[in-house]
Amino acid sequence: MVVLGGAVVDVVVPLADALAAVPVGAAGVVDVARSAAGAGLPAQPARSPSTAAATRAPALCVARPLTLRTLRHPSWIGSDPYASPMAASAPTDRRVVTDLEWGVTRGIAGFRWLALGWAAIVLYLTRADVDGMVLGIALLGVGLVVTAVATEASIRRRAWAFAPGAVVVELGVGASMLLLDGFVYDRANHSQSLGSAWPVAGILMAGIVGGPVAGSVAGVALGIARWLGAEIAPFSGEVSSLSLVSSGVLFAIAGAAAGAAMDLVRRAESAIAEARARDEVARTLHDGVLQTLAVVQRRSSDDELVVLAREQELELRSYLAGDRPQTEEIGAALRSTAARIERRDGIRVEVLFVDDDPPFVAPAVVEAIAGAVGEALTNAHKHGHATRATVFVDIDDEVFCSVKDDGQGFDPASVPAGTGIAQSIEGRLAEVGGSAEVDARPGSGTEVRLHAPLRPKR
Repeated sequence: MVVLGGAVVDVVVPLADALAAVPVGAAGVVDVARSAAGAGLPAQPARSPSTAAATRAPALCVARPLTLRTLRHPSWIGSDPYASPMAASAPTDRRVVTDLEWGVTRGIAGFRWLALGWAAIVLYLTRADVDGMVLGIALLGVGLVVTAVATEASIRRRAWAFAPGAVVVELGVGASMLLLDGFVYDRANHSQSLGSAWPVAGILMAGIVGGPVAGSVAGVALGIARWLGAEIAPFSGEVSSLSLVSSGVLFAIAGAAAGAAMDLVRRAESAIAEARARDEVARTLHDGVLQTLAVVQRRSSDDELVVLAREQELELRSYLAGDRPQTEEIGAALRSTAARIERRDGIRVEVLFVDDDPPFVAPAVVEAIAGAVGEALTNAHKHGHATRATVFVDIDDEVFCSVKDDGQGFDPASVPAGTGIAQSIEGRLAEVGGSAEVDARPGSGTEVRLHAPLRPKR
């Protein structure tokens, strides 16, 4: 017995030390360079609605169906622009795993090894109470396979480690240990359940990948698995109901806490990365771009160019100083954007809302939508030579925003893929889990449709 325990410790401890020694790099500096005027409207070859629906990534939203909410503004529907072919931009992989997240997965990998090693030791020490030794070893063997594969994925940074399917598989193995615990032991009051704390690793990963809600749901699911395991156990006697409920509650708390803590850490990491990027941009641009904008204002005889240079200088200085205002009210943000475009480009912009009092939209989503609308209006003036544009906003379970202009339109098949919307519009929305679509035909104007969640999705 002592020899087995020492052997397990000799294997587990060095591995955990090696995992802990793997360096976790600092968060990469985010790309903060944004095009001021865009690079033209987006495009890919036009597709029929059925083909587009079949090939578009799940994150891209399809056209909204006609509802009572949209019927409240029948003048907007017109010729049913949603029936025309779409120029959907290329799917964007919005799940970028940071160094910090990989570091956390390596820590959880170490936890799996330690928990599994302790479970094996307990199974050996309590072998007198074991009735299904073969089943117990088999279940721990499956856990060993999952542990080894997950460890390799965390060290080599396999993207699938953060896939929901991988989390579900691990939760399934943990649930099996809890369900079949009674078929391994032959009495109710054995020291601990098979697997020890190993199933908790799956709950933690569910919280990290899916957030607090997913973590708590995973905890409840494993709590139910433990309760069902006690119900179907063949031995006589009853397991304490309070103990079973406590396990489920503790599992749920662990998952929710892991998800909430990871969300806070991600936001802190994003803020630190943005501060670093701001410092880098300040060092690079201070003696170049800002001075150039100042020279343009002093020497140019074009009043419009002077106003544009001044606005860009003020916006850049505000960004570098970190004092750019972030409004929580999407109506004020979009009207401010429309007013700025009107003053600069002379295009008439009307902002319409389905509801006068829309639901709350997170500041990050407001900023992304406002920036994307500004780029769409800039493209309408610069490339479509539009004189009027309408911004239509419908907020329900998501933010839907349509920017439609009276410009000359364009042929989506004639514009190279990966330009325009992919950089200046879709990139902004991708940061919060949104998407963009473009509907355009020569001589019929252009409509850009934006979709975004009420709160950012990671």
